[in-house]
Amino acid sequence: MLTHIGTNTIKTERLTLRRFEYTDDEAMLKYWVSDERIQSLYSEPVYSTKEAVKELLDKYIGSYEKSDYYRWAIIENNSGECIGQIAFFLVDGKNHFAEIEYCIGSDFQCMGFATEATKAIIKYGFEKINLHKVQICTKTINKPSKRVIEKCGFTYEGTLRDYFYMKGEYVGRLYFSMLKDEFEAKV
Repeated sequence: MLTHIGTNTIKTERLTLRRFEYTDDEAMLKYWVSDERIQSLYSEPVYSTKEAVKELLDKYIGSYEKSDYYRWAIIENNSGECIGQIAFFLVDGKNHFAEIEYCIGSDFQCMGFATEATKAIIKYGFEKINLHKVQICTKTINKPSKRVIEKCGFTYEGTLRDYFYMKGEYVGRLYFSMLKDEFEAKV
């Protein structure tokens, strides 16, 4: 049985993962939600105005009342700015698993921030929510994301070939997972 506790603050060495706030709007626009490349890599629309970002924040913030909603703003501790987001965007209470999605602004990629945030919510999922399995996927064209997944210790499960149609080309979807006993063996 899962223990739904909602989105609570998680501190790591360089990051604070916390609930989104309306004051995150400028950093979101500056670093990631208006970046077509970033947004397309995790199949999200581009948000180019403060009004559009406010609507997105309304959705995020309004969902925090649900105990099974898990979405964090990734705050870089040195600057205090929102450099991305991470979530258990799919939570399956019946089968005790959740799927992770994340994005990090281009200025902050290849610095280990996505790995640090992902490891933190994996731990949260297994230790606090009592998940049995955490899964994650990425597009075959997203090599930096694949490196994050590998650094976190996920096991490759398979590829859904030609899953996405993007800019006139088919792109596959790579699936990875980690079971609770595998996580506990690494701790």
